[in-house]
Amino acid sequence: MNAVVLGTRKYKAGYEVREELHRTNFEAIPMSEPIDKDMQELMDVITSKDHVIVKSAYTPTGDYLGNDRMAYFLCVKRGIKPEKASPTHSVCSIGFCEGEQKWYGWSHRAICGFKIGDVVEEGDCTNSSGWTEEYLREHPEEDRSLPVGYTAVDLDGAKRMAIAFAESVS
Repeated sequence: MNAVVLGTRKYKAGYEVREELHRTNFEAIPMSEPIDKDMQELMDVITSKDHVIVKSAYTPTGDYLGNDRMAYFLCVKRGIKPEKASPTHSVCSIGFCEGEQKWYGWSHRAICGFKIGDVVEEGDCTNSSGWTEEYLREHPEEDRSLPVGYTAVDLDGAKRMAIAFAESVS
């Protein structure tokens, strides 16, 4: 479903916020009978063919960041330059903070920064993939977790830790 962009505001911090018009075309189906008046009213609202206006934040290259508050937090408050952890991803979940010389990984649940010298310890989010063991047996290439004792000896190592963290908390 494509959105109609109503307006765009660019920020010096390195992101833009687009006001987007989305059509809501959901269908509500009752799980049990009989349907009372309140349930029918709720179903009518969900099933409406109305539109909703959403503010979404993007990088200058068009990669999705989240809502305007998330973009402000990452780019302005934390000084992070967001990017996608993989070209196949659709949402930015890692980024570099020049001032702190740290790579950050995040999701809607958590955020954590990694610098040169950081070490993966037992129980760290970087030590688990976030995928089920059954899924990883079929798709071992999806496992971005790092072994206990892994040390970020350079910024590339810190970036690997940020990617592992973002994957585990997504």
